[in-house]
Amino acid sequence: GRHEVRSWPAAAKQSLCLMWQKVKVQLMLSMSFLVAVCWYCRRLYSFLAQLLKRWSNYLQRKLIRNLSVLTEVDLLGYSAREWKGETKQAKHMREAYEELFWSYHIKYLRQVRKDNYCVLRAVLFQIFSQGIPFPSWMKERDILKLPEKLLYSQGCNWIQQYSFGPERYTGPNVFGKLRKCMETLKTNWTEISATKDQEGRGNMCNTLFSDESKEHKLYEAIKFIMLYEVVEAYEQIKNREEPIPNLFNLLLARDSSSDPLSFMMNHLNAIGDSVCLDQVELFLLGYLLEVKIRVYRLHKFNTEEFQVNYPDEYRREWNEISLLTEDDRYYHIPLFRT
Repeated sequence: GRHEVRSWPAAAKQSLCLMWQKVKVQLMLSMSFLVAVCWYCRRLYSFLAQLLKRWSNYLQRKLIRNLSVLTEVDLLGYSAREWKGETKQAKHMREAYEELFWSYHIKYLRQVRKDNYCVLRAVLFQIFSQGIPFPSWMKERDILKLPEKLLYSQGCNWIQQYSFGPERYTGPNVFGKLRKCMETLKTNWTEISATKDQEGRGNMCNTLFSDESKEHKLYEAIKFIMLYEVVEAYEQIKNREEPIPNLFNLLLARDSSSDPLSFMMNHLNAIGDSVCLDQVELFLLGYLLEVKIRVYRLHKFNTEEFQVNYPDEYRREWNEISLLTEDDRYYHIPLFRT
């Protein structure tokens, strides 16, 4: 009996040990499973974070690449990067940038994509971002009807030879394409100018000037309006009606643009494709948009032509926008800070 009493605690102890061994194995397996799950989740989280970061960087690079007017950069920093070295030209350009910084309070600039729509892009971006409304003459007329008016009222059948910049399109569908361009200009200008919040306008501009197709339609609409204005002025000269602004006399005095057709064929059709606007056409652009375009021409630094207004005859109530150019071909947007 005494042996049985002694064996009972031993048996119980042995049973407990066996149970603990089983529980211990289960605990070890559970802990191993939890560690594996945690490790896997951590790796998954790290993978997803890296994937999200790469995707975000890709989208950011894509947006920056597509955005045709970049965010502002420091003026003198830009000058130092673009005009390194001690050549005469580099020193001249750095001095010109320093003059803008210290004397004109231009502290930043926005780079504009360097293509043959560059000046039109720089001008329209500022008009939209500042919320400048339609010119007075556009408020009185429906610009959507200008293509048909030019054809039917003034008999300009040659308008079918109009070319859309790099697209180089001509043909019977020119009127439909021109109307779409005019609709794009009118719709976007109306919506953006009606937005009173500056940040809201900025976001709308960033969206618009990231869409190449819409952008090109805007510029082609402006080109066509330039042509329409030249046709109107030419008819006034022929009919000896009221005096016209001198800029039209200058434009039509050129051998290459002595009439609207030659102006279109030799100048407008190439804009956006192989050439930008020249100086005379900048006068016309400012006149028809009713803005004073002040241009800082850095290659003309230390001359009377360093700062030029287009047009030179403008009304006091016109809004002012500014451009900065190093070569009279590509333009950037200067930003003022007091």
